[in-house]
Amino acid sequence: MASLKEGGKAPPFALTADDGSTVRLSDYAGRRLIVFFYPKASTPG
Repeated sequence: MASLKEGGKAPPFALTADDGSTVRLSDYAGRRLIVFFYPKASTPG
């Protein structure tokens, strides 16, 4: 697995949204996007 670097391009990925739909990085092609990951509530982070 390649390391990610701040400011670098993200590899293609897909995630499941709260409503069960699938969100893909490609859905935002050509647009600026900030991706923020955080630990599940009430878990050590």
